Amino acid sequence: MKQLKEENKILIMLAFFSISIGLWGNFRQLWLQDNGFIVTQISNIISIGTFISVIAIAFIGKYIRIEKLKNTLIVVLLVKMINMLALYYLNATNHTTLIKITIVLDIVMEYIVITSIYPLLTTIRKSGTIYSKRKLTEYLFRDIGILFGGIVIGKSVAGVLVNYNICLIISTVFLMISILTIISINIKSTNEKYQNNISIWKVIKQSKIIILYLLDVFIGRIAMSTALGLKMLTLTNYFAFSDSFATNYLLIVGLLADIIGVIALKYLTPKNDYVTITIKFGIRLIGYIIAFVSNNIIITLIAITWSILISTAYENICDGIYINRLDNCYQLSFANVRYIIRFLGEAIGVFFCGIMYELGLRYMFGLSAVFIIIQISLAYYLIYLRRKEIDEKEIE
Repeated sequence: MKQLKEENKILIMLAFFSISIGLWGNFRQLWLQDNGFIVTQISNIISIGTFISVIAIAFIGKYIRIEKLKNTLIVVLLVKMINMLALYYLNATNHTTLIKITIVLDIVMEYIVITSIYPLLTTIRKSGTIYSKRKLTEYLFRDIGILFGGIVIGKSVAGVLVNYNICLIISTVFLMISILTIISINIKSTNEKYQNNISIWKVIKQSKIIILYLLDVFIGRIAMSTALGLKMLTLTNYFAFSDSFATNYLLIVGLLADIIGVIALKYLTPKNDYVTITIKFGIRLIGYIIAFVSNNIIITLIAITWSILISTAYENICDGIYINRLDNCYQLSFANVRYIIRFLGEAIGVFFCGIMYELGLRYMFGLSAVFIIIQISLAYYLIYLRRKEIDEKEIE
C-alpha cells in the first residue's frame, strides 16, 4: 500500500506537469510570433532547445545515480518554473536574446522531466503496467491542458482577457503544484546506479537490426518534424485557423488517433508486416507527394490529418518488436538512447521545417516525403532481416 501511494504521487505529479505542458507548449510558437519572431527564428530556437536536450538527457542518464533522480527533478522543475515566470515578464519587451535563452531553457527542462519520469517510477516498482500508466497519464493530461487552452484562449475570465501570456502564467500554477507533489514523494535509498549508457551502446553495436531500427527512428522523426514541426504556426498562418480552432482541431484529431491506435492494435493489424508498414507510412507518403504536386490547401489538410490519425497506430510492429529484442536489464538504458535519437531527429526536422515554411507550404511536405521514402525502405529491410533471422533459426 505504501508503494502504491508513492507510485500514485509520481503519477499525480506527472498529471499536473502534463497539463502545464499541454497548456503552454501548444501556444509557445504563437507566443514567440506575437513577440516579433519570424518562423525561421522560431524553428531555430526550438531546434537548438531540442538538440541541447539530447546532451542534457545523455548526461543525466550517464552520471546521475537513480536515488538522486528525485532531487534532480525538483531542481529541474524549479528552474523551469522560475524560467516561465521570467518569460511572463519578458513578454512584449525587446529583450530578444533573453527570450531566446529562456525558451531554449524551457524546452530543455521539459524534455529532461519527460524522460526521467519512468526511471523515477522504477524506484518504486517496475512493470509493464506501470509503464503503460505513465504513458497514459502523460497523454491524457496533456490533452486536458490543450483542451483547457482551447476553451479559454481569447475569452474574458473575471474581467481578464486570456491571451498566450495568461496561459503561460496559468501553466506555471499547474507546474508549481507538480513541484509540491514531487517534494512529498518518499524515495528509498539504493545502491543501484542508473544504467550506464556505455554498456547499452556495446549491446546495440552487436545487433545490425537494432542499429538499423534506431536509424529508422532517427529518419522517421526528421520526416515527421519536417512536415509537422510547426503545426500551430502552419494552421493559424497558412490555413487561417483561429488559435482556438487550431487547438481544438489538434486535440480532436489527436484523441481520434489514440482510438485508432487501440482499434488497429486489436482488430486491424495485417498478418503481413509489409502491408502494415505500407498502411502506416505508404499512404502518408502518397498524401505528401500529392500535396506537394497539387499545392492544394484542402489536400494538404487531408494529408496532415491522416498523418496525425495514423501516428499512434501499429507501434507494436514499428517499435515494439525491436524494443523487445533486448533483455529487461537493458530496457531503461535503451529507452534513454531512443529518446536521444528521437529528439536529435526532431531537432533536425524542425530546423528543416522552418526553412521549408518560408519557401512555401508544399515544400515542407515535399522534403518530408523524401525522408519518408528512406524511412519506408529501412522499415522494409528490417522486416526482411527479421524474416531471414527466423528462417535461419528454423534451419538450425
